[in-house]
Amino acid sequence: MDLKFIRNFSIIAHIDHGKSTLADRFLLETHAISQREFHDQFLDDMELERERGITIKARAVRITYQNHFLNLIDTPGHVDFTYEVSKSLAACEGVLLLVDAAQGVEAQTVTNLYLARERHLTIVPIITKIDLPNADIPRVRREIAHMLQIKETDILTASAKRGEGITQILDAIIERIPPPKGNLQGALQALIFDSRYDSYKGVVTYVRFMAGIVRKGERIKLMQTGQVYEMEELGVFTPHEKPVSELGAGEVGYLAANIKDVSHVQIGDTVTHADSPAEKPLPGYEPVKPMVFCGLYPINSKDFTSLRDALGKLKLNDASFVYEAESSASLGFGFRAGFLGLLHMDVIKERLEREFDLSLIVTAPNVVYRIVKTDNTELLLDNPTKLPPPTH
Repeated sequence: MDLKFIRNFSIIAHIDHGKSTLADRFLLETHAISQREFHDQFLDDMELERERGITIKARAVRITYQNHFLNLIDTPGHVDFTYEVSKSLAACEGVLLLVDAAQGVEAQTVTNLYLARERHLTIVPIITKIDLPNADIPRVRREIAHMLQIKETDILTASAKRGEGITQILDAIIERIPPPKGNLQGALQALIFDSRYDSYKGVVTYVRFMAGIVRKGERIKLMQTGQVYEMEELGVFTPHEKPVSELGAGEVGYLAANIKDVSHVQIGDTVTHADSPAEKPLPGYEPVKPMVFCGLYPINSKDFTSLRDALGKLKLNDASFVYEAESSASLGFGFRAGFLGLLHMDVIKERLEREFDLSLIVTAPNVVYRIVKTDNTELLLDNPTKLPPPTH
């Protein structure tokens, strides 16, 4: 496929500034889904996301517009899911920065903007929800122009709810966001930016191809773990998974190679050919730093193995939490888990209970404690039970 007809972009914004609504409208406008299939928060297919009205997981979808393939990666807006945003941006050349016409620029708008600027992405600013009765478009236009140091005329306006300004945004994606760079003849390099576990296909990895081409039946290698597998299925999101015969540089898609061991796949790893591998892996991601810790214990001690397997599968789908086995005199065997925030902790607990049918005891959350001992040495503890004796 000619790279000049591909655009890879993300939608970033503060929570509840209309990202998912705009993504839904893109799907309708480009006929990726029919009016009959459509419902609000179409890409938010997790039950928990619909209940809470927030995006928790990033989603990828390919839409076709004016002979171009636009790969959209919808991202969460809540601060607890910033890692999801940073993962998605690594697969893009540009972003749509949404700002609510009533609320204006907010904290997470600025945080996500910095993430995009760090990766030198093209930024297309858009004022959303212009149909709101309390919308103050001139004020918000000034705020954005000042923040981005651009002309006010470069800022687009839209109402995803009413379908206003959608074609102008799609045109701007093609005109302003550059096509991806990549050598189709080079050694295969594909960045794993997400993954999930499928009981039939094994681990399904979501990848952005940086160089080379991969076809069904070829042998692939995961560079961090050195594991080799045969490619059984590859495809794109339209928005449902659609198998294709080959994928190459510049494209976003998924790979399934019957990987049953979840520990073999790591977010940020590079996929290459087993027979003619790339010389070095792609840069990958910064390791995530948990902020809040708690203990997770099964109510029934027989469920310990099930909890361990569930955490492994969930880690595939959310690399931003960490866990290690621990034991408690009163609660038995369980895990010490670290999260990016309290909402993140709550979401992981709910997903473990709903998706894996587990009954859990969750201990009171705590932060990391810095302890200075009497000999002036420092300790970092994620659990108050690990405190040294008072004499120290």
